Amino acid sequence: MTTTFENQLKVPVASRLAHTGEYYFSRKLRELAALNAAGANIINLGIGSPDLPPHPSVTAALAASAALPGAHGYQGYQGTPALRGAMAEFYQRHYGVALDPACDILPLLGSKEGLMHIAMTFLEVGDVVLIPNPGYPTYRAVAEISGAEVREYDLTAAAGWLPDLDALAQTDLSRVKMMLVNYPHMPTGAAADVAFLTRLVAFAKAHEILLVHDNPYGFILNETPPVSLLAVPGAREVAVELNSLSKSHNMAGWRVGLLCGRADIIADVLRFKSNMDSGMFLPVQQAAVAALALGDDWFRELNATYRARRALVLELLRALGCAPAPGQVGLFIWAAVPAEYADGYALSDAVLAQARVFLTPGGIFGSNGLGYVRASLCQPESVLREALERVQNAKIARHAERSEASRSLK
Repeated sequence: MTTTFENQLKVPVASRLAHTGEYYFSRKLRELAALNAAGANIINLGIGSPDLPPHPSVTAALAASAALPGAHGYQGYQGTPALRGAMAEFYQRHYGVALDPACDILPLLGSKEGLMHIAMTFLEVGDVVLIPNPGYPTYRAVAEISGAEVREYDLTAAAGWLPDLDALAQTDLSRVKMMLVNYPHMPTGAAADVAFLTRLVAFAKAHEILLVHDNPYGFILNETPPVSLLAVPGAREVAVELNSLSKSHNMAGWRVGLLCGRADIIADVLRFKSNMDSGMFLPVQQAAVAALALGDDWFRELNATYRARRALVLELLRALGCAPAPGQVGLFIWAAVPAEYADGYALSDAVLAQARVFLTPGGIFGSNGLGYVRASLCQPESVLREALERVQNAKIARHAERSEASRSLK
């Protein structure tokens, strides 16, 4: 029941939200839930939320800690020494990066939180921040909320979804304070090698730009050893890195991430963060310690599952006439839509209507994603087989006109 109020107070929304709408997936999940409530039985291949559980040792650590009487109070703003130590050991073991757990690491309630903390710590009106197109929509949101000016840098298939640093250097970078980068890249799955990351660090030094590297996908379907930007010589002078247990350890809902890098930058971010929360639940921290201690067998088993799923998703996309690029890393498959469709929105709408399968339109990630769709690997093989059968059996209508959403990105 909806209650109406006479003479209700009109509360103007703050100007900082003028260009920031509700997160796309927040709206889309509501739409899909309404369709399911009406009996549609949608198969959702849009969201990158792992459906697999964490390792049993992780849930056991959570339960054991939660049973302790002293585990339920406020925790320190920097996380426990045990958690920071486990994060430092993880970086040393997997990336060859030495971090001081006392001052180089800040545990986060998910790396998405860290993006906002970094933006609010360092960006303000008059600053410019470089964000990728296509790229994670939250990058734009946190920059705009901070009051900074957003400037996109283009990523294209022809360039391997890497920025053209030489072209960027020819532009006016005088007000650029920060550059957000993300490799392995979401949504395209492109990886960046050490040679490119070395050039990126040199670019940031030459133009006095803070690099913020978002690095949650390196352990999923990556045929090469994961790379940290902080492993590049000199990177700590100009860069910090975000990481997360959401994808690599099937802990998306647990909200465990980290920011690492130079101690003074970490301390500045802590000044903001310590005013925003009251620490991470201790049993979650203990569980994260257990997760970070897992060996390579964990990743081999995880990737064997995703490899089988990827084969089915690739078959589904090719049944639609899409062209996935080879060598992608991460939880998604990024694929160019066939010429018969105006854009990824048109294909996504058609597949949803005709096959009751949802694919993410690439345009939500920026104008350079308009000709693409993204499919998640976060469904069991049985569900993916059903999605494939639906697509194969449906007569998907072709759309010649661009959708309203895509026209707004021109």
